[in-house]
Amino acid sequence: METRATQIRARRNGKVVISAIPGHFATQHSHVNYCIDMTKVKSQMSMAKAAAELIAEAFNSTPVDTIITLERTKMVGAFLANALSHSGLNINLDINVISPEVTNDLLVLRDNLAPYVHGRRVLLLSATATTGLTAKSALDGIRYYGGEPVGVACVFGGDFEIEGVPVVKLIDVGDVPAYASYSPNLCPLCKAGKKIDALVNSYGYSKI
Repeated sequence: METRATQIRARRNGKVVISAIPGHFATQHSHVNYCIDMTKVKSQMSMAKAAAELIAEAFNSTPVDTIITLERTKMVGAFLANALSHSGLNINLDINVISPEVTNDLLVLRDNLAPYVHGRRVLLLSATATTGLTAKSALDGIRYYGGEPVGVACVFGGDFEIEGVPVVKLIDVGDVPAYASYSPNLCPLCKAGKKIDALVNSYGYSKI
């Protein structure tokens, strides 16, 4: 399957690369015709740092107290905190980076993490945000715990808007030719009898 992968680079920095593998894949909420593999962005120091610096450029004029990282993006989040603290409004600030639980699409903050959100200006960082549903749910969680969402950043994202909160993506859904996401009960690939190639989540994919 990996031999079919196409390398997609961020337009503003070609060092940030994801892999798009064509096929039929099942995620938690949908079926998609591409598996987006961003293992290198999450795991390689140099690429995580490059991705973080691109995101930091977009939020230099945004005050940030805490970065919430979803989908195993904590290394990118740490580099992002460092980049933000070296320029703009956040210079010399000690920015917090946390990775709370997400249960049934709901953000859950244990008592030890809640103080990092309550009364804080919070930037949400995720690997993917194609429909915006997970991001919007996470922002609702931030507000529930008394935080102020100031932005959403993702490596790979779709065309959605969140009222009052800027959204930044490094690679657009449109950069992957013919990328499509379907509700499982409406998936044309299923209706055509095409078997699922793999199950996909934030940890990667498992072939079937």
